[in-house]
Amino acid sequence: MSDALFRNDPVPSTPYVADGVSISLAAPLKRYSLRARTAEALETVLNAKVPQKIGATEGGIACLGPDEWLLRTAAETAMPTGAGLPVAITDISERSICLVLEGPRAAELLMTGCPLDLDNFAVGRATRTIYETVEITIIRDGEDRFHVEVWRSFAAWLWTAFTAAASH
Repeated sequence: MSDALFRNDPVPSTPYVADGVSISLAAPLKRYSLRARTAEALETVLNAKVPQKIGATEGGIACLGPDEWLLRTAAETAMPTGAGLPVAITDISERSICLVLEGPRAAELLMTGCPLDLDNFAVGRATRTIYETVEITIIRDGEDRFHVEVWRSFAAWLWTAFTAAASH
């Protein structure tokens, strides 16, 4: 019975390295979907500043919409409930994994299936988009480094698509 409770990651733990790019599984994270009518209410619950411009990131929090944020934090982080305030905090940690693309060809690799011009995507920016037909969230962590959040059920497919594109 305990074997059924052990979860394997859907992608290899060994990074894939090609000319100018590497693709690896990020360390485990806690992920929270944060919804609030106002950023101020969310700041009260989190006791931290949250970005208010869509696409902005601050302190591990990405603003994805006018009332929606994604918080990515260390796996052992506890989260307040927000009880009594007009906020919703949902643990979505098991829904997604994060693939890290880094190297001088990282943006080029993402653009093989993503409609965004990532050459002009600022460091620190985040957005929800697609890679071919799969929904992803991209966070540009550095000039040559992207975090790509993908639902666990699509992760193996995305890994295969990324590694195939990287090999060309």
